[in-house]
Amino acid sequence: MSGPTRRGDLFGGPDGARRFTGPTTGDERRMLVDVLHAQRATLQLKCSDLGPELSLRSVKPSTLSLLGLVRHLADVERRWFRQVLAGQDAPALFSSADDPDGDFDGATDDPGVVAAAWEAWRTEVAFAEQFVTDAPDLDVEGDDSWRGTVSLRWVLIHMIEEYARHNGHADLLRERIDGAIGV
Repeated sequence: MSGPTRRGDLFGGPDGARRFTGPTTGDERRMLVDVLHAQRATLQLKCSDLGPELSLRSVKPSTLSLLGLVRHLADVERRWFRQVLAGQDAPALFSSADDPDGDFDGATDDPGVVAAAWEAWRTEVAFAEQFVTDAPDLDVEGDDSWRGTVSLRWVLIHMIEEYARHNGHADLLRERIDGAIGV
């Protein structure tokens, strides 16, 4: 007698299983970095093997899409690591005061838009990873107009939360595109 089965096949393969292999005890920085890395890898996994479909919206009137999430998270990475912690004058790439939802509204199926979003996201992730590597400790601080003084520790925790929330959205968006569900 066989048991119940899932309504859909899980995707992710061996790369999916390797996302969460970091330490569960020990050094705080390494644990935070590894969990954030796994959340970033999850976003990539949810978007894998897709092109223009990345711009498919969830349900009207929402403009939520996988590509919008990539663009949004590129801006979030840029804001916290470049602007707040590194103190750089680095305006958002996809949204602005005049177009606060540009990260989602501008997510179209144009291949150039898709490529630019991934390039921006990878650039911002690389900057963030290097910033964390170079930081002497997790108590490095920056000034934010929303939260006031924040530490690198707080930013890493916030980024994990940001990705985890949006990866939940990505689960539903990906399932709508091709029925793929994953871990």
